[in-house]
Amino acid sequence: MATAATTNEPAQTQENFAALFEESLARQEMRQGELITAEVTRVDYNIVVVNAGLKSESFIPIEEFKNDKGEVEVKAGDFVTVAIESLEDGYGETRLSRDKAKRLKAWHDLESSMEQGTIVSGLVTGKVKGGLTVMVNGIRAFLPGSLVDIRPVKDTTPFEGKSLEFKVIKLDRKRNNVVVSRRAVLEASLGAEREELLKTLQEGAIVKGIVKNITDYGAFVDLGGIDGLLHITDLAWRRVKHPSEVLAVGDEVTAKVLKFDQEKNRVSLGMKQLGEDPWVGLSRRYPPGTRLFGKVTNLTDYGAFVEIEQGIEGLVHVSEMDWTNKNIHPTKVVQLGDEVEVMILEIDEERRRISLGMKQCMPNPWEEFSINHKKGDKVKGLIKSITDFGVFIGLPGGIDGLVHLSDLSWTLPGEAAVRDYKKGQFSQSTSSASASRSGSNNSTAIRSPILSQHTTKAPSLPER
Repeated sequence: MATAATTNEPAQTQENFAALFEESLARQEMRQGELITAEVTRVDYNIVVVNAGLKSESFIPIEEFKNDKGEVEVKAGDFVTVAIESLEDGYGETRLSRDKAKRLKAWHDLESSMEQGTIVSGLVTGKVKGGLTVMVNGIRAFLPGSLVDIRPVKDTTPFEGKSLEFKVIKLDRKRNNVVVSRRAVLEASLGAEREELLKTLQEGAIVKGIVKNITDYGAFVDLGGIDGLLHITDLAWRRVKHPSEVLAVGDEVTAKVLKFDQEKNRVSLGMKQLGEDPWVGLSRRYPPGTRLFGKVTNLTDYGAFVEIEQGIEGLVHVSEMDWTNKNIHPTKVVQLGDEVEVMILEIDEERRRISLGMKQCMPNPWEEFSINHKKGDKVKGLIKSITDFGVFIGLPGGIDGLVHLSDLSWTLPGEAAVRDYKKGQFSQSTSSASASRSGSNNSTAIRSPILSQHTTKAPSLPER
């Protein structure tokens, strides 16, 4: 019997040693920071109890198992991945973490994506110096401004808050640094999309695209592999001061291909060409002499532009604004947005120009004066200005008449008579059927037989 017991002791000792060796190997594999699988055994009010096959169960705060909406994502019997925080916390328990497991897995996935060149999804969360921040699998990454798009993007605001696809181009786990690129994703898909688009793209084709950038001279539209330019002059038939009046980044537009250079991959687009040209048949719709109302859309030193219908503007030259003052500034007559009555003077459909008049819609004071006054009639007026060559008189109807030096006085030289005159009302007679129009070039005089303050009666003189 003693011999048998002695014989079994070495065998039992050997088995115990083997078990201890395997257990030590298992403990060596379960190092701090490693990911293991554990079973959820119980979900309590504030903790989740998991069993990872260790000496005891582990308790993990329930917050680590909640989603963005605050809902618990697990239940008893589920298997979850957790990270080992410590094999021994001093109380004989192993501390596990669900959050660290998610973060470690996210890092592993990012490393795998960078090595294999696969695409990852992320949410653009904000703007920082030089680019944007992106949350990818719970890890904060940096998107440089130069890698947002294929073309340079001045304003990155439209990209904020959007879920986009990226490629990981740089990763430093120790420094917690991840750099992603959206441009790499676009360039990868550009080739296939471009080839497909080139098969159908031709001048005159109707295409759809997304506005990706706006400049002072137009807007760039992504057609799916190729960018097209919508020039500011092709946005609408009406006058457009800036493309932002019509479009915004991110808008989906339909346009017509005006020109396509396949060698340089340049596409010129037009939106106004989708509608009828309002200039066609304009002369038939508005023959000269037509009176209508329009809106003042622009003011210049030489006149005002008035929109008579959608996309059609005409010029009211400063000389066509007022009957009596041809040099008046347009801002003294109209303001932007005013609705005014105009008359069609001339239409040049070929050059797309319309000449309009405002004074033609008002009575002509010169015609009224010539009807109401004849040669030899006496009229009263206010001296408006005195010059070296005569005196300008304000007459009824708002017109000006000129009393020349030679017609100021029968006895005094013209220069002396000018010096004696001051502003005031006086009587005079007209020497012609119509008064002189304002301006030094119109020298038709209003002759007065009694204008001098130095004489009370005109001498008898032969007619000139």
